[in-house]
Amino acid sequence: MDGTLWNPMELYLQAWNNGLKDSGVNKLLTAEEIKPLMGVEYKKVLDTILPGYSQQKQQEVHLNIERHRRDLIGKGLGELYPGVFDGLKILADRYKLFILSNCPAGLIRLFMDWAQINEFITDEMAYGVNNMPKSHNMKLLIDKYNLQNPVYVGDTDGDRIQTEMAGLPFIFFSFGFGKAERFYKSYNSFEEFTKYYLSL
Repeated sequence: MDGTLWNPMELYLQAWNNGLKDSGVNKLLTAEEIKPLMGVEYKKVLDTILPGYSQQKQQEVHLNIERHRRDLIGKGLGELYPGVFDGLKILADRYKLFILSNCPAGLIRLFMDWAQINEFITDEMAYGVNNMPKSHNMKLLIDKYNLQNPVYVGDTDGDRIQTEMAGLPFIFFSFGFGKAERFYKSYNSFEEFTKYYLSL
């Protein structure tokens, strides 16, 4: 979701800093600090941002951040990447499309409502539903829908690692937030990705 379908950096930056402030943590994050943590499981993010804090305090911060993040979705801070809406609409006629993210439960649906893409997405799965890694949740969706020749699209090397653990080809979006050591295919825009999969 983040770094593949939209750029939510400004939204997340406000959510994090408001959440830290509400929790009484005297810390102000920058976009450069948040960027490498995009797509990472929230427990690892909290350990990185708040080392030395108790799990109870980290959880308080997390809840405050999520409250702000949910409130801010749909208020104009995040933006879809060019070609995403039209691309999903066209691809959905030929393929089953899924959103799988390391975000809390319910956040994907809020994003889908804001982006108005519900009709294009077959199903979604968030880390917050079962606290399991992406590789596990990829397999859940594959089994549930009996998928043939699935691929996973991501924008970080963490995505690549989880995809390889699930035994799937990894497609890298270079316009996202991270880098990848290797990939099955790489695309510089969502339009380029859409064009290729329509040509098959």
